[in-house]
Amino acid sequence: MSAEASVGSHAADSAQSANSQPAFHNSDELRNRGLLGSKYVKLNVGGSLHYTTVQTLSKEDSLLRSICNGGTEVSIDSEGWVILDRCGRHFGLVLNFLRDGSVPLPEDHKELDEVLKEAQYYRVQGLAQLCIGAMQKQKDVFETVCRIPMITSAKEEQKIMASCKKPVVKLQNNRGNNKYSYTSNSDDNLLKNIELFDKLVLRFNGRVLFVKDVLGDEICCWSFYGEGRKIAEVCCTSIVYATEKKQTKVEFPEARIFEETLNILIYENGRWSGPGGLHLLDARGSGASLDEEGATGGERRVRRIHVRRHIMHDERGPGQQTVYKD
Repeated sequence: MSAEASVGSHAADSAQSANSQPAFHNSDELRNRGLLGSKYVKLNVGGSLHYTTVQTLSKEDSLLRSICNGGTEVSIDSEGWVILDRCGRHFGLVLNFLRDGSVPLPEDHKELDEVLKEAQYYRVQGLAQLCIGAMQKQKDVFETVCRIPMITSAKEEQKIMASCKKPVVKLQNNRGNNKYSYTSNSDDNLLKNIELFDKLVLRFNGRVLFVKDVLGDEICCWSFYGEGRKIAEVCCTSIVYATEKKQTKVEFPEARIFEETLNILIYENGRWSGPGGLHLLDARGSGASLDEEGATGGERRVRRIHVRRHIMHDERGPGQQTVYKD
């Protein structure tokens, strides 16, 4: 074979080889025709490299399908990598969803929100709906949890009461804040107050904010707030004056506490501002005295309810000591 024939044959083979291979290095041409004719796709998502198929990317009517069929222009580097200017942290999860139709989602709410944003950007509706459903389940779980804030300072208490739109019930219990010994049934009554608090928390969860205070001066005291101010107070402690020593007595006025909790519901959802909303029930009972904190002008008063102190003789025989009780 002559030299000219050999050169011509080599040129023809080179031209045929060039025509049979896609020119991935030609970015302008690839940008115009998308990834048509390709079977495999190399994706560079924010530095995270992924190798997949056009069939996988085309499973949903998404941005990725639009990239494959040329509907969306993309940048392709000289090595054939499709450049996507997104964070690649969750892109593998997007690909796995397209491959399998389902994928385990992260339990962390922040990460789940990030996956949702990626699904919405790539318009993968199936994954987006899966994320929304998972977030709704998390929200339902959180709403059923009873959360009881603990007061750590007077400033924090004022901030909570002023910012909370719900009625507020605060139980102050501090058994150690006492210089006298307790009566025999005081410990039991203190526990009963705490148990009632827990029951009310469960019953009115979502309607009333319940808080605890273990730093105040009172040993056991209930406070009821509405419209950001104190409406009523039920103090459960008093002093027993015996002959030889003083004792602290803790009461358990269950009916009074429950009644005041019901009264505070009038401030729920702004109902206090309606007709007659400012009228609270006058809950004077035979076993309690009502002391109202004075106010001038149009200000409303705090109803302070304390166990009425009275003198009782014990059932001892004549000549034995008299005990002053509450």
